[in-house]
Order: sequence, then C-alpha cells, then structure tokens
Amino acid sequence: MAKPLLPDALWDRIRPLLPPPPKPKRPDRPGRKRIDDRLCLTGILFVLKTGINWEDLPREMGCGSGMTCWRRLASWTAAGVWSKLHALLLSELEWAGAIDWSRATIDGSHVRARGGGEATGPSPVDRRKKGSKHVVVTDAAGLPLAAVTAPGNRPDVTQLERAVDAVPPVRGPRGRPRRRPEEMYADRGFDSKANRDALRRRGVRPKIARIRTPHGSGLGKKRWVAERTISWLHGFGRLRVRKDRSAAIHQAFLSIGCSLICFANLCI
Repeated sequence: MAKPLLPDALWDRIRPLLPPPPKPKRPDRPGRKRIDDRLCLTGILFVLKTGINWEDLPREMGCGSGMTCWRRLASWTAAGVWSKLHALLLSELEWAGAIDWSRATIDGSHVRARGGGEATGPSPVDRRKKGSKHVVVTDAAGLPLAAVTAPGNRPDVTQLERAVDAVPPVRGPRGRPRRRPEEMYADRGFDSKANRDALRRRGVRPKIARIRTPHGSGLGKKRWVAERTISWLHGFGRLRVRKDRSAAIHQAFLSIGCSLICFANLCI
C-alpha cells in the first residue's frame, strides 16, 4: 500500500497553524461548500511531489480544482504557515537531540524556471536560460535548517548572509532558542572576506575553501551532506523544475520540502 501524502501525524502539526476560514460576506447566501483544508493540502503536496501543472490535478482525488489548491496555498503562505511549520519540526528534532550544531554546511544549486517569473535570471550553467538558485543550510547530518530562493544569475557569495539569517530560532530543552552553529562549511563559491567577517560577527567560525588554492583541503568530507539534502529537495518535481512565476509560491514549496525532510527524520 502506498504511503499517504498527508499522514495524520503531519496533519496534526499543520492544522493548528492554519488561519481560520474567512466568513461568508452574505451568511444567507454562503455559496459553494468550502473544500476541506486537509484535502486542499493533500492536493498541494501532490503537486509538489509530482511537479504536475495545477490544472492537471486529478479531480478524482477530491481535492477540488488546482486553482482552489493554489489559492489556499497562497493564503497560507501569506499567513506564514510554512516557516512556522519548519520551525516547529526543527524544535521537535532539537528536543529529540537530533540536530548537530557542531557545524553547518551551505551550498547552492540551479533549477530551470519555465516561463521565468520573480527571482529568476539567466543561468550561467544552463546556456543563460531563465532559472533560480536554491541556497540551503544544513546541520552536520544534513537536516535542512534553512533554504532560500535567489535569481539564477546571483553568485553564491552574495547569498551566504541571507541564508544564514533565514535559520529560525530553534527551541530546545535547555537555554535560549538556538539558531547558530559553531562552524560553517562552504565551497569556494562563498569565499570572501565579507562572508568570513559576517560569520564571525554571528559567533560562527568560517570554514570556507579559498579561491586559487589547491583542492584536497578535506572540507568536502564534511560538506557533502548539503549536496545530498539538495538532491532530496530536487526529488520533488515542483522543485526540480520551477513552474511558478510567483517567488512566494516557489519559496513556499521549498519550505514545505524542508519540512517534509525534517518530518521524515522525526519518524525514523
């Protein structure tokens, strides 16, 4: 039997984060019956995992039309649901002692953006076709702590501070919420004095490979987990090829993907 798209345990975490449904403007004429939130979220997850177009969402699933699911996703995104969900799951992992803050890794990867849209640009690795870049920060074991979207023509070196600051405060069993690792590993694409200084100001020791130095520093032995996490994220069809012109909607899918990886690690 196939695994459910939206397990009960995940729904129980998401449901309290959703905003209440809007009240009808005319109580005497409520119009069509509202599609259940859980069904809409199931449709959203189906689109994320398969990468199909919204209009191709099968009606047999009972999730309503693709446009209904898109509107619900846009509403929940504006309410900040996905960042709250990611922070909640990270907190649960922290309570379970599953996050290794001894070091973090950061890496970026290009995805093609069909039709262009916000936060896209000519990709230098894809014959200048429109694309975006996913910049992901993970803990030492590869758990996604943060992920941001940038235009495809933005160099990695310009995205380090933004990605590091996107890590939410993670509450644990002791002390204040934590959001900074002890060390940050990165490849040569992030090498700059400004990035090293920015990490030190945040109390993080920079471990960034230097440009114009021989390979074989050994940093890749610890940095590979970020590449693996990116491959997990790009296993979702909607993240492997970008189809949404809205940067907010695409970022929502990226945040949901990070949450699904965190949830899977909670269920191990």
